[in-house]
Amino acid sequence: MQLKPINQQVVAVVGASSGIGRDTALQFAKRGAKLVVSARSESKLASLVDEIRGNGCEATAVVADVSVFEQVKAIADRTVEVYGRLDTWVHLPAVGIFATFDNTTPEEFKRVIDVSLMGQVYGAMAALPHLKREGRGALIHISSMEGVRSLPYQSAYSAAKHGIEGFIEAMRLELQHENIPVSVTSVKPSVINTPFWNNGLTKLGVKPAGIPPYYDPRLVADAILYVAEHPTRDFLVGDSARALAALQRLSPELADSLLLLIGFQGQRSNQPKSPDDRNNLYEPVPSDTRVDGDYSHLVIPSVTDWLAKNPALQLGAIAGVMALALLATQSFNNEK
Repeated sequence: MQLKPINQQVVAVVGASSGIGRDTALQFAKRGAKLVVSARSESKLASLVDEIRGNGCEATAVVADVSVFEQVKAIADRTVEVYGRLDTWVHLPAVGIFATFDNTTPEEFKRVIDVSLMGQVYGAMAALPHLKREGRGALIHISSMEGVRSLPYQSAYSAAKHGIEGFIEAMRLELQHENIPVSVTSVKPSVINTPFWNNGLTKLGVKPAGIPPYYDPRLVADAILYVAEHPTRDFLVGDSARALAALQRLSPELADSLLLLIGFQGQRSNQPKSPDDRNNLYEPVPSDTRVDGDYSHLVIPSVTDWLAKNPALQLGAIAGVMALALLATQSFNNEK
């Protein structure tokens, strides 16, 4: 399967007004892609389009709530109407509620599912007919490490991310069975320093936080651009996501023990916040167009992302570790 170079692509970035989505759109534009950007807030989209066009690039805005299929379909249809085709669909929107499961209402849980899971489903349903007609392309779904391992206080969000993994695995197999060359990727970020933590509805009594360490949102945008050119099944962003995924495979009980130690207090800041304070569960937060959140002082680099984008070096690193392990074993046996 071969994907077009980014400078030849028409890309729809859904959830582009702030955070990872905003930087992703800006990076695609800088690399020469033609863009359609979408979010719920018209004013925040307008500022993004102005920034993109100010850099001499092309972009069209479509206001949409991803919990409504007709509005998601309108994004894909508008992309084809303006640019003649769709090559890559990037779907990011998610909302969160930070509360114990028994302190979450049915309506709140359903709203998280409607946006964070059904929005992703609607995105694939809207984009896939255009990609199939084009004969190739990429569906890029932004999931989370919580699609591998659920966290306390985030039962609805974790359920949505697990659901994303379920439907795209089935869809990917169906496309392969029909020999349709569409790349389907799940990007699974670690804890990322975006405004997500500011915007979630919280019943913890404080502003929510991610379990450190945090990673730069630009790492996720870099991963998205990478998989837009390189067909990839899964791309975990951040060393901690890979470590937690490995621990979950090795021993879910051990992962439970770790999260019992750090998963509760680690998600609580020391800043008071009420459930009635501003959040984006039902409406966008006005004027917040930031890429970065409030935890920049806790951001660290990630080594494994670079390796994941350089498979030859990754294999070399694995081979080196195996060789060292073999030498250590031989040395140990000789000393006996």
